[in-house]
Amino acid sequence: MSDLSEKILIITAPSGAGKSTITKRLMETFPALSFSISAATRAPRGDEKNGVEYYFITTDEFKRKIKENAFAEWEMVYEGKYYGTYKSEIERIWKNEQTPILDIDVKGALHIHQLYPGQTLSIFIEPPSIDELKKRLRERGTENEDGINTRINKAEYELSFKGHFDKVILNDNLEKACSEAIDTVSKFLTGNLKP
Repeated sequence: MSDLSEKILIITAPSGAGKSTITKRLMETFPALSFSISAATRAPRGDEKNGVEYYFITTDEFKRKIKENAFAEWEMVYEGKYYGTYKSEIERIWKNEQTPILDIDVKGALHIHQLYPGQTLSIFIEPPSIDELKKRLRERGTENEDGINTRINKAEYELSFKGHFDKVILNDNLEKACSEAIDTVSKFLTGNLKP
């Protein structure tokens, strides 16, 4: 087990709540943070690159990594689509004397929280409403209507877990949400906020 000076920052939210935007802002603000690249079995979207946004691997390879106990957490987030955090990725970032920032789904965030007790700060980004979430997902244009409905159903389920996280930030105003996240993370990294 790692010593308690090795921290982990978790950002989680239902799809479309703004966690990737807030994560990016935190990365720009704190050089001590390093993005933990997750493994995924889905195809790259847009100009995503392997080893940058995700490690894109096959489902068979993912299942082999599960058997090898290579993941700190993993989930079948959507039917047939697996995502996971490599233990080696967290270790790599710690070796560079940085704090990993994990942009992961709600169940995965709960697993990391349990696996590294006392070392993690978990922030849940809450959307203003389910209707607003639906609007954001439509505007993103990456899903058909069935895909959007699947994500909305999952979001309603994920919102029921928000009380399990250290900090809940309502993203009804992006600048305000980013400012609140920056303040919370600043306290965590300087030791003024204990997980």
